[in-house]
Amino acid sequence: MLYKTGEALAIHRSYNGPVARRRFFVDRIQNGFAELSGEDARHLARVLRAEAGQQYEISDNERMYLAEISETKAGRLIFRVLEPVFIGEQADALPAITLFAALIKFDRFEWMVEKATELGVAGIVPFEAERSEKGLALAARKRIERWRRIARESSQQSRRTHLPEIEPPRAFSEVLSDASRHRYFLDEQPGGRPLLEAFPPVSGRVREATIALLIGPEGGWTDSERDQAQTAGWAPVSAGPTILRAETAATAALAITLNAWWVFIHSTQGSLETGPDCR
Repeated sequence: MLYKTGEALAIHRSYNGPVARRRFFVDRIQNGFAELSGEDARHLARVLRAEAGQQYEISDNERMYLAEISETKAGRLIFRVLEPVFIGEQADALPAITLFAALIKFDRFEWMVEKATELGVAGIVPFEAERSEKGLALAARKRIERWRRIARESSQQSRRTHLPEIEPPRAFSEVLSDASRHRYFLDEQPGGRPLLEAFPPVSGRVREATIALLIGPEGGWTDSERDQAQTAGWAPVSAGPTILRAETAATAALAITLNAWWVFIHSTQGSLETGPDCR
């Protein structure tokens, strides 16, 4: 749909209100000011027609602040911090979930990064499985920054306070040594224990839980990898009765896990007026 200039400005001004206020990540806040540059700054200036005095939410990956544009320059915007934004303790009560994802075709991996970020994952660690396509691990090292940009954009869209950590590819043996309190590997073999049943009972869940989810490649796990994972203490689980693509399995497992802990948080803190601002 096309709008006349005046209509577009009116829509933007209403969009700049507190309910739908856009959120951006900045590298740092110093002496009450922060700078936004790059694609985000260009988007604000050219598409949203940002101007001095307009207010946005900014995060330095530690806390959220209400800030207003104090100055617009070529390719960058200067924000003046007005006040901290209280998002409620429920946001930080979510468990820290790390997604260990076998390397798959990059277009599908990027989709997984985007959706996992929206769901609230704390970290994504790619690794090379036995059935990963050859050459993906080497090529993936050149994709890390792109994946981090995707996670940043998705974090802003989903109104997160913290960016997820996107790490360089690891070896499978390194992944298995992860020290998370709860570790589950998604197995495509039939008859697996449902993921939801593998969690501790609601009364046994804690807010500081660390959880790791291990997702296999498009060709599935080898018997050797299954044996190694179980020997290392990972619990084999299933995300459902059908065979899922790797990226679908990752998002399904994340949704199941976060919802299970959100039930615990909800039961201990009472009903909530709004959903959580994720990690």
